[in-house]
Amino acid sequence: MKRLLLAVGLALGLVAVAHAAIDTYEFASEAERQRYRTLVEELRCPKCQNQNIADSNAPIAMDLRDEVYQMVEAGKTDAQIIDFLVARYGDFVLYNPPVTSRTLLLWYGPAGLLLIGFVVLGVIVLRRRGQQKDRADAGLSVDEQARLAALLDQASQDKKDR
Repeated sequence: MKRLLLAVGLALGLVAVAHAAIDTYEFASEAERQRYRTLVEELRCPKCQNQNIADSNAPIAMDLRDEVYQMVEAGKTDAQIIDFLVARYGDFVLYNPPVTSRTLLLWYGPAGLLLIGFVVLGVIVLRRRGQQKDRADAGLSVDEQARLAALLDQASQDKKDR
């Protein structure tokens, strides 16, 4: 009986903890709710680094969700909200940071590495083709061909004699 009560108590405790993690905000309209959802899904959690603030349970993500909610309720535009958070946390909070001199490597680095890889691959292929062509051009001289034929004949005679 004690085990059953303990199990029920733990289950209720877990349900209460899980329920406490859900944010409940009251919005004046469905459009505001949708704006809020879009914003919190587009903004990155500064602590989690690869989660948006909608999915993160980090305390800073909860604070940012509250901040976004308050700004949406205050009538701020999406651009004003994003500008506020970028001023506070930098371009890192954006999943799609703007193309600036500081983010050029971020935007064009992968394409540059891919291009370098293709150039290196092309150089390797051209060198190998050149080596094969040199080997084909370097064929045996008439004397070397005659010597090779003699060696092969001798080898075949040795096999017959055994």
